[in-house]
Amino acid sequence: MKDSYLKSITGCLLGTAVGDALGLPYQKLSRNRIYQAHTPIKGHALILNKGMISNDTEHLCLTAQSLIVSAGDPIQFSHNLAWSLRWWVLGLPAGIGGATLKSCMRLLLGFSPRNSGVNSAGNGAAMRSTIIGVCYGNDPSTMLALVKASTTITHRNQKAELGAIAVAVAAYVASIKFTVTPQNYYQTLKQFLSDPTAKLPDTETTAFLTAIDRACGSAEKNESGVSFANSLGNYKGVSGYIYDTVCVTIQVWLRNQDSYSQAIKEVIYLGGDTDTTAAILGGIMGASVGASGIPHKWLKDIVEFPRSINWITSLGERLAESCSTGLSRPPLSVAYYFIPFRNLIFAIAIWFHAFYRLLPPY
Repeated sequence: MKDSYLKSITGCLLGTAVGDALGLPYQKLSRNRIYQAHTPIKGHALILNKGMISNDTEHLCLTAQSLIVSAGDPIQFSHNLAWSLRWWVLGLPAGIGGATLKSCMRLLLGFSPRNSGVNSAGNGAAMRSTIIGVCYGNDPSTMLALVKASTTITHRNQKAELGAIAVAVAAYVASIKFTVTPQNYYQTLKQFLSDPTAKLPDTETTAFLTAIDRACGSAEKNESGVSFANSLGNYKGVSGYIYDTVCVTIQVWLRNQDSYSQAIKEVIYLGGDTDTTAAILGGIMGASVGASGIPHKWLKDIVEFPRSINWITSLGERLAESCSTGLSRPPLSVAYYFIPFRNLIFAIAIWFHAFYRLLPPY
């Protein structure tokens, strides 16, 4: 197993977890509110200066488990991820997005993974795709098939699939190059989308590439994330619309590739859907810098069970072994009986923050 491969996979998983946990307390807050009440961001702020992960990281872990079991076979991957999502929603997780909740309920009602998704251009698929890019970006047809399988389960919208592909490609190029130029990323993405197996409408693909080109051009000019978000109409915060999320995340990543902490802070300060933007950005950055490039305190101060930081690290090691050998392996065991209790504690923490937000400043 190549050390660089292991570094990128574990870095992607841990980078997502840290970004998710850091961004969670600021989710749906306006940019002004974050600046007024939460400056500066030094570490976790969910409860007692500790952090917890949300569904963004949980879905990435489910995706990693499905990649381990399927060894990259898209049909087996889709089947396994669909069952994982069924069990996941039965644990009563808090803060599920509308599209994801509807899709999981359809899965529980017996819908197949090909028919369970709803017509939504949200972020659910993009937050699962970084690890697919890291593991299979060197095989475009397989990566595209896996991203499509992951997307279709929850989102039957071509924009959602395009956004997920863009995130997967970003994580892939970040994992093989420490510094990626905006044009290098754009041309690589364009090449992936021109692959015959992509099978996406030319009109939508062209519109999406235009949006990504705009983000890359902004990064080349070294415009601030605030200026770029404002140019998209995201004046108060980054919306949950996939094109906004992906373009802002890509722009911030391209400008901050040498500093995980700087990138994550900047995207959180932009406000809006902060846990998802920070989770996606954290996955891309983590694929490049590895676990050693993530502030140790930020890792240490995540208080989680049963998907602890140590467990996520072990998950990365098993996934790296499976990908490097091309062989299917059993999923990493997890204490599922703890999950409902964990979700109760998580929900209490979220309600505490909901109350806290009623207090000034506004």
